[in-house]
Amino acid sequence: MHARLILTVFLSAAAVAAEPASWDGLTFHKAAGPLAAGARSGDWPRFLGLEDRPVSAETKLNHALPAGGPPLVWECEKGESYASPAIVGERLLLFHNTGGKETLDCLDAATGKRWWRESYEVDYRDDFGYGSGPRAAPVVSGGKVVTFGVASRLVCRELETGKLVWEHDCEKEYEVPKYFFGSGATPLVVDGLVVVNLGGGGDRCVAAFDLGSGELKWTTKHEWGQSYASPIPWEVRGKKRVLVFAGGKSEPSTGGLLSIDPATGVTDEPFFWRARRYPSVNAASPVLCGPGRVFITQAYVDRDSPYNGGVMLEAGPDMKLAAVWKAADFGAHWTTPVYHEGHLYGFSGEKDRQSELVCHAASDGARKWARRFDFPLKYPTGEEIPVGLFRGSLLRVDGSFLCLGEWGTLCWLDLKPEGAKVESSAQLFVATQSWTLPALSRGLLYVSQNEPDRQTGKPSRLLCYDLRARE
Repeated sequence: MHARLILTVFLSAAAVAAEPASWDGLTFHKAAGPLAAGARSGDWPRFLGLEDRPVSAETKLNHALPAGGPPLVWECEKGESYASPAIVGERLLLFHNTGGKETLDCLDAATGKRWWRESYEVDYRDDFGYGSGPRAAPVVSGGKVVTFGVASRLVCRELETGKLVWEHDCEKEYEVPKYFFGSGATPLVVDGLVVVNLGGGGDRCVAAFDLGSGELKWTTKHEWGQSYASPIPWEVRGKKRVLVFAGGKSEPSTGGLLSIDPATGVTDEPFFWRARRYPSVNAASPVLCGPGRVFITQAYVDRDSPYNGGVMLEAGPDMKLAAVWKAADFGAHWTTPVYHEGHLYGFSGEKDRQSELVCHAASDGARKWARRFDFPLKYPTGEEIPVGLFRGSLLRVDGSFLCLGEWGTLCWLDLKPEGAKVESSAQLFVATQSWTLPALSRGLLYVSQNEPDRQTGKPSRLLCYDLRARE
C-alpha cells in the first residue's frame, strides 16, 4: 500500500529561513568552548546513538562536574515528551506535545535557535496519569527525519526544510490500539526501510516502510503487540537481522524477542519473555553481547515465574534463540543496560526506590554487585527530598559511565566488576520522571527535564550543557 499524503494544517513559517531564529521560550547563556585538540565527536541521529546502544565514541570530555552542573549553553521550554532529541550536523530535532499538538522543532544544536517547526493535532490522554507527549525519539537518515507519535502517527519529513514527504495514521490504517501508554517504540532505519514495532490489528506485529516513498514493504505477522523497546540491528552468523522485543497490552500478557530478516520480514523462531502480570510491559531494548549473543530484560516480577528479570540468548546454526543463562534479579524497567568488557551494567527494579545499579557477568549471569546511590537534598523549608539515581540512564563514554538519575542528578561513575564509585556529581534540577536518555554530540550534552523543577519551579525544559574538556 502506498502512503497517503494527508493534507494537514501545520503551524509553520511560510518559508524556511536561511538562518535559524530566536524564539519565545529559548534562553541562550554562553557559547560552548572549543573541542579539545584530537577529540573524537559526531552525530546522535537516533535513540541510543550511532551504535544503537548506550555507548558513545566521543572523547576528551569534562569529568569534573561543578555542583550546579557543567556550563549551560542554552535551554528551552518544551512540551510534554519522554523522547530523546536527535542531532545531525548543526541540527537538533526535538519532538514534543505543545498545546495538544505533536510538534517537531528543528533547532540549531549550538544555540537553540529554530530552523523550522511543524505540528499536527493529536488526541491522546494517558490512562495512568503520565505525560501525554511522544515517547519515541526522532530518527534521522538520508536527509530525512522520521517520527512515531504517541497515537501511532508515522511521519517522514525533509531534514533541511521540514517539508512533509509522507505519513501514515497507523492507528486508523493498521488498527493500532492505544496500549498502556500509547505508542512508544522508536523506529529503526535499516537498508532504506523504516522498521516499526507496529502492533496493529490482524497480528501485524512489525512493519517496514520505504524511507523514500512511505510504501509498505512487508509486515511480520505475530500475535505479540507493540512494546516500548526500540528495534536493534544485528548481524549474526553472516546474516542480517532486526531484533524486536515485542509485547503489548494483552490478557494473558504475551511477548518476547523476534529475530527478523529485514529484507523479507520473515522471523526466525520467536523467544517468549514477558511477565504474566497485567499490566506489564517490555521496554528496555535488546543488548548485543558479543558474537551471537543478545540480552533481554523486563522488570515486572511474578512469583515462581520462569520469565522474571533478564535472559542471555544465543543464536544457533539454525538461527534459533536459546537461553544461555537467566538472572531473575536483573530486571531493567525501560533503561537499556550497557555491555562492556564482558559485563552488563544497568539499573534493576520496577519501582524507583526499589531500584539499584547492578553488575552481572555476561558469561554466566553471576551478579558481581548491587548498589544504591542516594543524593538527599532539602527544600527551603528544611524538608528532605529523597533524591537518588533510582531508575537512571547509563551512557558509556570517554572511559567512564555518564549517568542521569531519575530526579535530575548527573554523575560520572567508575563501574568495574570489582565495584562502583562516584567520580563526580551535580544536581541539574529536582524533577521526577527524568527518564530520557541524554544525547551527546560534539561534546555537548542534551538533557531533558520532563517535569517542573521542585526547587525553582522552572517548567519542563531541554538543556544543552558544555561537556567539552578544557585544554
